[in-house]
Amino acid sequence: QVQLVESGGGLVQAGGSLRLSCAASGRTFSTSAMGWFRQAPGRERVFVATISASGGSTTYADSVKGRFTISRDNAKNTVYLQLNSLKPEDTAVYYCALSRSGLGSTRQYVYDYWGQGTQVTVSK
Repeated sequence: QVQLVESGGGLVQAGGSLRLSCAASGRTFSTSAMGWFRQAPGRERVFVATISASGGSTTYADSVKGRFTISRDNAKNTVYLQLNSLKPEDTAVYYCALSRSGLGSTRQYVYDYWGQGTQVTVSK
């Protein structure tokens, strides 16, 4: 069984930055792709970014491209999401997810495990 625990969310002003972390338990992290998704109030959960098992391939949603960076440290079983130039529309609960496939995906059904989420609130 894999457990994912997100941290690093909070309240930040527009233009600010945050770094989200997601720590994974278990032995499958280094062979698993990881993803970040977010859900704004009253809206569906949507894809944000994904990274392959090796870290060599990343994909971003158009809305965050150039502002957010996904990375991972397989020695620490942790994936990160650096959020820069934050906008009020980035306000959401951010979830990390693990796919036992080594390839990242934008599709939620590919992911086998999900964290509980961390709140990011961006004020004007």
